[in-house]
Formats: sequence, structure tokens, C-alpha cells
Amino acid sequence: MHVDVVDQPELRIAGIRHIGPYHEIGKAFGSLGGLLKGPPPAGSMMIGVYHDDPDKTPASQLRSDAAITLPNNAPTPDGLIENRLPAGRYAKLVHRGGYEGLPAAWKALKSEWLPKSGFTNASTSYELYVNNPMTAAKADLITEIFLRVA
Repeated sequence: MHVDVVDQPELRIAGIRHIGPYHEIGKAFGSLGGLLKGPPPAGSMMIGVYHDDPDKTPASQLRSDAAITLPNNAPTPDGLIENRLPAGRYAKLVHRGGYEGLPAAWKALKSEWLPKSGFTNASTSYELYVNNPMTAAKADLITEIFLRVA
């Protein structure tokens, strides 16, 4: 597993909240697509934001956001809630393949890499979906995983 520690800029995002098990966020992404009523603004990327530690928070209470990144000049699409993700230092892991492999990638990052890294998990984490599952083959999907560290 290759992990880079990178300085990420603040991200402006717009999305909808999902409460419940993280693996069920796909339903929220479906709702997000319906609210967008067309392609997202130019320069946007799909992003999944995860606010709670699933080892400490009951699955039924986990908070996550299905969202898009917004360039600074883009208006927030109707029906979406705008937020900002903090700038800071993040551990970055690139996952290639289907989304069903993401839980194992997160587990490896948190249980294998993090304890040996000298860092601690600082707060909210997120996934940037680099390509589109509607147009890319499952094996070619690329997801960048970001875990904020201190």
C-alpha cells in the first residue's frame, strides 16, 4: 500500500446528508444526481465526505455527505447544502477498482498505515471520485481517499 502525506487546500462542496451505515451512501448519491438535473458545474468532482469514526459511532448514527466539489465562482445548485472541508495535512491513498473495495482500503489505511505513521486521525475524511462509473469500466475506477492527520 502506497500512502502519501499531502497538504490539501480547503474544498468548497455542495451536497446532501446521509445518516446511517457508510456503505449505504450510494442511495444519497442517487438523490444527488436527481437534484443536479444535469451534469455538475464544470470543474466539479463527485466527493463522499465521512464525518464520524465508525469504530466509535453506531452505524445508524454515522453522518456522511454525498456531494460535488464547487469551483469558487460556481453557484450552489438548488436543493444542495454548501459546506467547506478544511485545508490541512491528509494521508492520501489511491484505490483502483470497484467501490466495493473501498471499505478494505479504508481499513488498511486506518489499521495498518496510520498506527505506524506517527500521525493521528484528526477529523473528517473524504473520497474523491476521479472518474465516472457510468463511463469507466469497474476495474478502471479511481478513488482518492483522504484521511486528515495531525
